[in-house]
Amino acid sequence: MSMDSVTEIIAHFFGHFHTLIEQARMREAYDQFLADKADQLDYPKLPFIEAQFDARFQLGSYVPELAYEPPAPDILLVVPWSYVRFVPPELPELTDKLYAQWPALLELAPASIALSYVTKTILPDIEPLGSVANYLIQKISLSDNDYFNVGGSGLVFSAEPIDNDPLLDFASEALSISPIANPALPGSVDAVVDFITTAIEAFDSFDASSAPEGASVFVTKSATLEGDYLNGELVDELPSLIDYYDPEADDEPEAELEPVGQMSVRIEANAHFEASVSLEAGGNALVNAVSVTSFWTAATVTAVVGSHFELNAIIQINAWMDEDAVSEDVSTWLDPDAAATKAFNLASFARYDTFEEMRQAGDEPNFPKHWVVERIDGDVMIVNWLQQFVFMSDNDIGILSSSGVTTSVIAGDNLSVNQISLFEMAFAYDLIIIGGNVYDANIIQQLNVLFDNDLIGAVDGFTTTGNGTASTSGNLLWNEASIYNVGGATRFDALPDAYKAFADSLALGGDGAAGDVLTDTAFADLGALKVLYISGDLIKLNYVGQTNILGDSDQIALAMNAIDPVEDASWTLQTGDNALINLAGISDLDSLGKTYVGGEQYAQDVLIQAEFISASPDLLGARDPNALVNEAVAFLVDDASNDHADANSSLDPGYHPQDAGQTDGLQTMLA
Repeated sequence: MSMDSVTEIIAHFFGHFHTLIEQARMREAYDQFLADKADQLDYPKLPFIEAQFDARFQLGSYVPELAYEPPAPDILLVVPWSYVRFVPPELPELTDKLYAQWPALLELAPASIALSYVTKTILPDIEPLGSVANYLIQKISLSDNDYFNVGGSGLVFSAEPIDNDPLLDFASEALSISPIANPALPGSVDAVVDFITTAIEAFDSFDASSAPEGASVFVTKSATLEGDYLNGELVDELPSLIDYYDPEADDEPEAELEPVGQMSVRIEANAHFEASVSLEAGGNALVNAVSVTSFWTAATVTAVVGSHFELNAIIQINAWMDEDAVSEDVSTWLDPDAAATKAFNLASFARYDTFEEMRQAGDEPNFPKHWVVERIDGDVMIVNWLQQFVFMSDNDIGILSSSGVTTSVIAGDNLSVNQISLFEMAFAYDLIIIGGNVYDANIIQQLNVLFDNDLIGAVDGFTTTGNGTASTSGNLLWNEASIYNVGGATRFDALPDAYKAFADSLALGGDGAAGDVLTDTAFADLGALKVLYISGDLIKLNYVGQTNILGDSDQIALAMNAIDPVEDASWTLQTGDNALINLAGISDLDSLGKTYVGGEQYAQDVLIQAEFISASPDLLGARDPNALVNEAVAFLVDDASNDHADANSSLDPGYHPQDAGQTDGLQTMLA
C-alpha cells in the first residue's frame, strides 16, 4: 500500500519513537540486573592493619627564617643481582651436607654459572657555603646651639660663640692613642687581608709611652685573655650601666587631674606667684650599640694547609675637658658632694672550649667509610664592618633674669642613638680543609670625647635671697665591649700527614682520597663524613668602630629684671649631666673541636684602655667669669647710639641672636 509523503514521515516518526522507548526499558532492566548481581557477590573482608606512627620531633613555636638542616639519611647498601650464562645445576637436597659440598660444586661446573653484583651507596647531600660581607655605617650630626634671653633684663648677651674646631682637634689627639686610629674601609679580599696583617703588626709594636701628654693608658697582650677588666684592672664583676645612667629615672608619672566642679576662676588682688628660674642646658645622651653573632660556619675538625692568624682586640678611649668658670655669686650654689665627670672602660674576654666535647671513640668505635665533599674554588670571606658615629654641638648662650613668675628653659636634653644587631648562622661540617691560610680577627674600637667647659657669671647688680642650686658636671663616659669566642686556645696542633695527603688529593680535583682521616677519633660513630674544601683562604673579620663627640660648653649670664627686680627668686641651673655611651659585643664561632695547622700559628688577644683628661682649656680664658659676662653684655635698645649702651661692649649694641652665628633658636636639628 502506497502512502503519501506526509503520512510516510509521520509513520517513520512513530516507529523511531517506539524504538527509543524500548531501548530505555531494556537499559533500565539491565541496570537493575547488574545491581542484583553485585549484591550476590561474596567479597572477602578487608584485613585490619594498625598503622605505626613515630613522632620523633616536638613541634615548637614558629621561628622566622630558621635554617633547618634535616638529619642525613642512613646509608643503604643496594645489591642488585644479575646472572650471566646461567644454567641451573641439579642441586641435592638442602641439608647440612650441602654446605660442605658447595665448593666442590663450583669446581665441577665453573663454566656453567657466573655471578656478578654491583653495590651503590646513597650519600647525604650537603649545603654549599658562600661568602658574606656586611658594611654598615651609621652617622648622626646634631647642632643645637641655642640663644635665649628671658626675664626682661633689658640686656643682650653677646658672648663669642664657641668654636668646635678645638673639640675636633682634641678628638683627633685622643684617637691617636689607638694603634689603628682611623682605618680605611677595606673593599676587597686583598684589602681585608692587608688590614688584618697590618693590625697584627701595629698591636705587636704598640708602645703606650707614645700617648699624648695627659693620657693614662693601660695595655695587656697575651696569646689568650680571659676575664673582666675595669679601667685597667682585672675584676671579679663589672658594674652595670643602669646603676649610673637610667634614661627613665627622670620620667615622672603625670599627676591625675581632679575634676573641676564649675568653669570659673577667681583671682584675688593679693595673689602671689612663686618666682623661680630653671635652666637645663645639658642632659644630652649619645648612644652607640652593636651586637654581632657570627656563627657562619665551623667544623669538628679544621685542617689548614697554610698558616693560621687570630687576633682579638679591644681599644677603649675616654677623653674629656670639664673646666668650668663660675662666678663667686653662683659658686655657693654648687653642691660640694656633687658627682664629677666619671669615665668607665669595661672589657670582657671569654672562650668556650669544645675540645673536651669532641667525639671520643668507644670500646668498639664505628668509623665512617664514605665522605661527601663540597668544593669552593677560591677564597671565602666572612666580613662584618660596622661603624657608628655621633657628633653633637650643644653650645648654648643665654641671659636669665626673674620676672616674678615660674620660668623654665630647656636648651639641651637631646638624644641620639645608633643601633645595629646582626645574627649570622649557616652550616656546620664534620671537616673543613683549607688549602690556603686562615685570617681571623675580632676588633672593637670605642671613643668618647666631651667638651663641657661652662661659663656662668653675673651681671653687675645681680643679687638674690632665694635658694640656688647649680650643676655643671656629673657627666658620664661609658665604653663597654666584649669578645666571646667558641673554640679553645689550646685546640691547635700540627697538621698530620693523613690530612695533608687528603688536602693534596682534593687540590687535584674530585673528592680526593680520605685514607686514614676516616679513623680519626673525632669522627667516631659518624655516618658519611661531610667535608668542606676551600682551595684558597678563609678570611673572617668582625670590626666595630664607635665614636661619640659632644661639645656642651654653655655660656650663661644672670641679671635682674629691668623694671621690677625680683630678689627672692629661686634658681636651678644644670649645664652638665651628659652621657656618652658605647656598647659592643662580638660572638664568633671559630671551631667545634680540633684545628690542625700546616704552617705558622699566630694568636694574640689585646686590650687597650685609656683616659685622656685635658686641664685648663683656653676656650673661655682664665679671667674672672663676671668680667667676661659684663664685657659681653649690652643694653637692648633700638638705636645703637643710645647713651645707655655699654662702652666696653666689643660688639654692636644692636646685637641680634643671629649675628653671633646662632642659627638654632631652640631645639632645631641641623644635618
